[in-house]
Amino acid sequence: MKNIAIFAGTLATCLLLACGPAAAQEKTQAPALTVSLVEPAKEQWPETIPVSGWLKPWHEATIASETSGLRIKEVLVDVGSVVKKGDVLVRLDQAGALADLNKQEAAVETARANLEKATSEAKRARDIASGVLSDQKRVEYFNTERTAQAALASEEAALEGQRIKVSQTTITAVDDGIITSRSASLGAVVSTGTELFRLTRQQRIEWQAEVPALSLLRVEPGQAAEIDAPDGRTFKGMVRLVAPTISDETGRAIVYVQLPEEPKPRAGLYVSGRIDITASKALTVPESSIVYRDGLAYVFVIDEESRAHRVRVKVGRRRSDRVEVSEGLAGGERVVQAGGAFLSENALVKIEEAAR
Repeated sequence: MKNIAIFAGTLATCLLLACGPAAAQEKTQAPALTVSLVEPAKEQWPETIPVSGWLKPWHEATIASETSGLRIKEVLVDVGSVVKKGDVLVRLDQAGALADLNKQEAAVETARANLEKATSEAKRARDIASGVLSDQKRVEYFNTERTAQAALASEEAALEGQRIKVSQTTITAVDDGIITSRSASLGAVVSTGTELFRLTRQQRIEWQAEVPALSLLRVEPGQAAEIDAPDGRTFKGMVRLVAPTISDETGRAIVYVQLPEEPKPRAGLYVSGRIDITASKALTVPESSIVYRDGLAYVFVIDEESRAHRVRVKVGRRRSDRVEVSEGLAGGERVVQAGGAFLSENALVKIEEAAR
């Protein structure tokens, strides 16, 4: 009997030490993860057309020489220089032009003196009584006066042309903007029409988006657009103009999207983006809430007992860091904001903050 009592005591001690903690551990299971919860948001999202295209200057001005045979004496700007309308860009050698100007001024003075002489003689011819001078001589004086007047007008016109030529030795910016190309070289002799610079007017860059013909009828000036730059930045713009023709080669038309002055995008990039067409209701969740497994999209919903349940969803549009859920959620659920990839069905979680 004594041995039986000892065995019973030992067994009881074993049950208290071994079996009791195991049962208590099962009853107080530790949470698998601490999570934050969000409620799906009901928003008005625009329907968009995904497009791609080049970033190009709004308008590009060509700055060229208007005179010929003159040497470039000074180049004052370079590629990337920001200029104002009227700023001096290039100075040409004025020595020859100034010499021609002085010569022409002397020619004008000579013509003016000849006119004064001819006018004086014609005046005397008018004042002398009839019969003293022959009619032929009188007509000769009058014709000489008119010829001198014409000669003076011609020389004055030539003088104005020479002054213009002198002014053309200073080449200025035709508008505000930024220099994008430079061909001017110090010491080069220019010809009429020689391109010296290219200027992006107003520093304005626009997006020339290529829109498929089937979507073109839904695009109108004034619609909002959004561009995803390669560096991760997003530019917002507005449709300025829809091209009237469609390319025979690509079956697409160019839509010109006006971009803001700041931040300034770089011309020459091929970028993708969207044009907003119409607005519609969307049930959205943070992109971090979506879990992809075997090519399917899921979210984890937390019940009243703080247990996670995997719900399959169908995703649609995306904007910034949010995703539209078109099927699978009704709204009002408590959805795991992030970390769903570490959860399993019916896992117990600890809630970090109330659903919002």
